[in-house]
Amino acid sequence: MKRLMMASLVLGLGTAACGTQHTADNAVAENMTTASNDANPTSPDGRHYLSQPLVREIFTADPSAHVWPDGKLYIYPSHDVPTDTPNDDLGNQYAMRDYRVLRMDEPGGKVTVGPVALDVKDVPWASQQMWAPAAAYKDGTYYLYFPARDKSKDRNGLGAFRIGVATSKNPMGPFKAEPEAIPGSFSMDPAVYQDTDGTAYMYFGGIWGGQLQRWKDGKYDPNGSDTDLKQDDRPAISGKIAKMNPDMKTFAETPRDVVILDEKGKPVLGGDHDKRFFEASWVFKRDGKYYYTYSTGDTHFLNYAIGTSPYGPFTYKGHILKPVQGWTTHHSIVEWKGKWWLFYADSQLSDKNHLRNVKMTELKFNPDGTIPTIDPFVK
Repeated sequence: MKRLMMASLVLGLGTAACGTQHTADNAVAENMTTASNDANPTSPDGRHYLSQPLVREIFTADPSAHVWPDGKLYIYPSHDVPTDTPNDDLGNQYAMRDYRVLRMDEPGGKVTVGPVALDVKDVPWASQQMWAPAAAYKDGTYYLYFPARDKSKDRNGLGAFRIGVATSKNPMGPFKAEPEAIPGSFSMDPAVYQDTDGTAYMYFGGIWGGQLQRWKDGKYDPNGSDTDLKQDDRPAISGKIAKMNPDMKTFAETPRDVVILDEKGKPVLGGDHDKRFFEASWVFKRDGKYYYTYSTGDTHFLNYAIGTSPYGPFTYKGHILKPVQGWTTHHSIVEWKGKWWLFYADSQLSDKNHLRNVKMTELKFNPDGTIPTIDPFVK
């Protein structure tokens, strides 16, 4: 979730939600545009949205969707909050400080908004900015993975991003955080994929505000680049993967690169902003193929690449989603009730980059396993 500028748009299938809300959310909700509440709302440029927000009580983004053993769908999103912080390339305007879980019993049905599941004040090692989370389930325990800045200071006076883990016996929380971040973790945007053999892998990382470019030599440089490495003719910065130990709280190995190849079998270059990885890794498996999906950030696409192993390499195949309204696009993909669904967010309710709303729409596949590109607006 991380940057500024304005540019495009996303999708959904939403319905209204229920639950409590924070005072700050209420204050902004009262000022939402009339167009956002119309039966057939349009974007500022006059286009109709493909899907509607799943909830309107609070602002949500970066949805990590999961179907747990009870058959219900749970979404672990970021909880956007109002702030006067100006937009910048470090993402300081994304000032989120807690998480709340969404639950759906049926597609298109009522969405329940849970209470606070985890607050930054209850994470001993963290200082601020609880960005895009992830979740997993194993042996009766639910795991919430989250990035946050630690208490160190770089030249901008900001901490380094680490990834933490918290646990609960209830999928809605509350979650109790481990006292320290996951050893060896860094950057942001965790996503945990559990393979059919039970092995769990964490994918993570993001450039610009996500600081991945500050780890180019395997060690954190607090005064490194604030964006990318500006090496357009060299292989792009890769997201990371690490197999997890059975405890689901630690890495079983040193994180390694998730390499994306072009159609010629060469690594995608840093200058190819329509293809290269920016943030928001998400992996799923279908018909024996591993789909590595991600956001291109400043060009506002959701992309996918396919491989034969959780580690890759993955061959780039195309766009999943065209640009949405707002700057960031961060998503998840899950099979539920006999269909595949794409979860994402845009800024329909606020028209502000840092105040977003989660949506969902059906994801379809061609016979060869490729994905038809979705337009977040109705033609």
